[in-house]
Amino acid sequence: MTSASDQSHPTAAVRLETALARASSSGAESTFTALFAESARCEAEAADRRAVAGTTRGPLDGRIVSVKALFDVAGSVTSSGSAVLRALPPAAEDALVVKRLRAAGAVIIGKTQMTEFAFSALGTNPNDGVPGNPRDRRRAPGGSSSGAVVSVIDGMADIAIGSDTGGSIRIPAALSGATGFKPTGGFVPTAGAFSLSSSLDTIGPIASSVADCFVADQVLSGGDVVPRPQAASPYTFRLTVARGRLFDGCEPEVLGAFENAVKQLRSGGLQIEDGSIEPALDRIAEIDRIGTFPSIEVGSTLRSLGVSRLDGVDPKTRVRIEAGAGILAVDYVRMVRLRHAAIQAFEQSFGNDEIFILPTTPIRAPLLSAVTEDSAFHKFNGLVLRNPRIANMLDCPSISMPLPVDGLPVGLMLIGRRNADRRLLEIAASVEAMLRGHSHAV
Repeated sequence: MTSASDQSHPTAAVRLETALARASSSGAESTFTALFAESARCEAEAADRRAVAGTTRGPLDGRIVSVKALFDVAGSVTSSGSAVLRALPPAAEDALVVKRLRAAGAVIIGKTQMTEFAFSALGTNPNDGVPGNPRDRRRAPGGSSSGAVVSVIDGMADIAIGSDTGGSIRIPAALSGATGFKPTGGFVPTAGAFSLSSSLDTIGPIASSVADCFVADQVLSGGDVVPRPQAASPYTFRLTVARGRLFDGCEPEVLGAFENAVKQLRSGGLQIEDGSIEPALDRIAEIDRIGTFPSIEVGSTLRSLGVSRLDGVDPKTRVRIEAGAGILAVDYVRMVRLRHAAIQAFEQSFGNDEIFILPTTPIRAPLLSAVTEDSAFHKFNGLVLRNPRIANMLDCPSISMPLPVDGLPVGLMLIGRRNADRRLLEIAASVEAMLRGHSHAV
């Protein structure tokens, strides 16, 4: 039994009060759009009672979890980072993933800030404010799950639940120094979540370790929950460096951290070779020449919510939605068919025991002052999206993990084979163990 005075193993109730104090402290104002202090206290106390009785619900029981502002939480408005959605009625019930978290004993502390409609990747938002990068407050935290990553790194949540349509979990994880996992599409239900792109949306966790991402993903996907992933044996898988255009424009610090990690992993006995996914990138480029799924599909979501005009939408977001509105239906169907062919071809090109690795983003977190002007914003936004979005377009599981660096965080991205989510997480656990054995920072 653990008492509230036992600081080595504090109760859920004690940990929650610490998290709430941090969430309410000066400088943390933009991390959450809503705090559920009273309901969270009830959940934490219930978890502590189960712990005493020996009837815990699994590894998430009593863990403090934040959820992105695009998830329905009963009684609160699902604003999804937008001023135009604040007039919506409160959600009648929790999103399915929130129901699963509560059933697993998670303590839902609040809703986290996000970029408007989840439609940009730097973390900026003129409606709800911008939480500074937890490693350097002057810099962008990454998005669209920006408040999510800050809540984890700044000790306001053990695990954050975000969404990833083009990298919105993995980008903030990379730029802020956390671990973020994107599952194969369809593994985690999106019911009750604002949809940026019905073709590409996925839901996953941001945490401080692969193990926490693993247990959260099991709960979110409704699978059997085991305490932690079984790290893959180093001799049972191969890492392939996805050389080519996804390395273009890498900052020297990013490239240096990546190549050092490759050396460390190779010295630890991992099989690593250079390779390429250029044919898959050519297929994606063919789709991009027609249009992008989010810019088309978010318009349908907004219309279903009664939003027929874009007045009040951030101009940086509005211009991308308007671009999608001009795509003909026949061209959209072509995009869907081309993507299906690209997914099939890529899935058949490698096995479950081969993982592609590359830098999550080619740059580190930019200064917020450097992304205020529209052209600079779109340039940096495109750069951080470039690598992660490949896994969304090809419907693959993918994870970003922090590399051992002294300065600003750098992310290592792993891309696994479609539907081989469990195997990717087992391999990621093995990679993480080797990297942390060499780590002296982050």
